[in-house]
Amino acid sequence: MADLNLLVALDVLLAEGSVARAARRLRLSPSAMSRTLSRLRETTGDPLLVRAGRGLVPTPRALELRERVSRLVEDGEAALRPQENLDLKRLVRTFTLRTSDGFVENVGPAILARVRAEAPGVRLRFVQKADKDGAPLRDGAVDIETGVVEPMTAPDLRAHALFRDRLVGAVRAGHPLSKVKITPSHYAAGEHVTVARKSLERGPIDEALELLGLARETAIIVGGFSSALALARFSDLIATVPERHTGNLRAGMHSFPLPVSVPEMTVSLLWHPRLDADPAHRWLRRCVLDACVTSLGPSDC
Repeated sequence: MADLNLLVALDVLLAEGSVARAARRLRLSPSAMSRTLSRLRETTGDPLLVRAGRGLVPTPRALELRERVSRLVEDGEAALRPQENLDLKRLVRTFTLRTSDGFVENVGPAILARVRAEAPGVRLRFVQKADKDGAPLRDGAVDIETGVVEPMTAPDLRAHALFRDRLVGAVRAGHPLSKVKITPSHYAAGEHVTVARKSLERGPIDEALELLGLARETAIIVGGFSSALALARFSDLIATVPERHTGNLRAGMHSFPLPVSVPEMTVSLLWHPRLDADPAHRWLRRCVLDACVTSLGPSDC
């Protein structure tokens, strides 16, 4: 493999057309520069610079390489140069955010307002979070994700707590449960719409009810909070959803604290560590954090 430093030497030699001048520019001795030219000739299989009178002139191969080598050196120097300050007004980029149901409706407007004001060339793409697979973050298909960090969450991902949330019940306006103090028995006796990604699984609510000798009946299973609330809004079904995550989605409905004790959850921002130092990505993370405070109130995480 060729020494990449030879590219710099070749660039200077072709620009100066003189071993002595190239040596001064690179702060080398003339003999060291001559040895470098010999290495370049051996590596490329071409004389590169040949004597004509008192000076040196480039060969056709050298003329062919001159612009390519110059661009390579320039690109290399740019890659190793300390990153310049981010100019948000000139930033043109599309960021993909993978979020759970309700996040876009409740926090999306604040994120959008911030992005439009500070970086009008940035486009946001929100995609639904169908599972907890970390591969899209690793391969760059997704820039940022929101969710609850669980034991199966990929350990190589970065996480920053956004806000704490709790589950609440939601029923249509005028529902019988909207007119009484809800007990565990009242809650368990109703028909429920349950959110589950793959299959109906027992969760902390079912475990809490079981300790009281109760069980709830699931009438329908859906894949997201918005679907659960849409069905509950126009029926007697009971939807159980995260409170802060679904504030706008529950507008006009009757919401109530669960009559059983269920642990709160911490919703976090997740990203891949390869983007830690990316100024644009750091700015986007700050936008999301600030938007959560604006939309949901100060975090208690």
